[in-house]
Amino acid sequence: MSTQLQRQMNRYWSNNRARTATIGFIAIFIISLLSDFIANDKPLIVRYQSAYYFPIINHYPATTFGGKLTSSTDYRSPHIQKSIKQNGWYVMPLIPFNYDTHDFLAQQPQPAPPNWTHWLGTDDQGRDILARLLYALRTNISFGLILTTMSLLLGVTVGAIQGYFGGITDLVGQRMIEVFSGMPTLYLLIILTSFMRPSFFGLLLVMLIFGWIKFVGVVRAEFLRTRSLEYVMAAKTLGVSDRMIMIRHILPNAVVATITYLPWNIIGGIMSLTSLDFLGFGMPIGSASLGEMMSQAKMNLHAPWIGISIFIVMFGLLSSLVFMGEGLRDAFDPHGSEF
Repeated sequence: MSTQLQRQMNRYWSNNRARTATIGFIAIFIISLLSDFIANDKPLIVRYQSAYYFPIINHYPATTFGGKLTSSTDYRSPHIQKSIKQNGWYVMPLIPFNYDTHDFLAQQPQPAPPNWTHWLGTDDQGRDILARLLYALRTNISFGLILTTMSLLLGVTVGAIQGYFGGITDLVGQRMIEVFSGMPTLYLLIILTSFMRPSFFGLLLVMLIFGWIKFVGVVRAEFLRTRSLEYVMAAKTLGVSDRMIMIRHILPNAVVATITYLPWNIIGGIMSLTSLDFLGFGMPIGSASLGEMMSQAKMNLHAPWIGISIFIVMFGLLSSLVFMGEGLRDAFDPHGSEF
């Protein structure tokens, strides 16, 4: 890490608001990644007849635990639970519901308000809100991070080629970018997703078609500015290849300039998927997604706990990313002051 970059990162970390937001965002993401172990209708571990089983990792037929069917075990079945308790023990996760678990044993009509069984209540299908929030956060945050990473790689590559070689290469590239930039992105995404079977990676590929454009401009400008500097010309004179000059001498400066855009692009990826899910063009039906939960809140205005829960989560998630973006912007501003 260069001295300048280290100074900029120290300036970022000394920003209390940005530091708190970063820690909070990382904590939320790590917790969401552990959703299978925090919210699940399968036990973490089962000891049955002196043998240990791990239902979250492996699938076991019901006959393994005294059932009569060879299908996957329903660990919420009273018969299975009684059989396991008579022959051993089991440990359930903190939230004993998966994102698609329907609570058929509930004593209240659905959607049910928060209670000791469902801490944030249930939706109109009897699914636990807290469990669905955890899985939805994992889906949306992962989508935003993967989309931003892939867009960054593609955008930096295109911008570097345009800026370094210039001429007809830059001219053709700019015309293509102008065409893509003038398209109504959300409407095109809706049209494209209506022709394909919804899936996580399918939506990712469709959004990548438009997501990489945001990174091209700043990288292209940096390469255009740097390619005529003395140290680059000296490297060319010494016979260093264009690829090596681009990667070793110019790219580090260009990448630093794009870092400040990353949180905003993560927000864009999260909100794009949320919007598509809210409109019904996103993830497969029944998947845990923030947009689907927003749709649930809209259709169940008499159950305010759904809307309140999703609002608080969205507010906290997006606020942390905004504060991170502002912190990076201030840290990498050459005219900024130390915090």
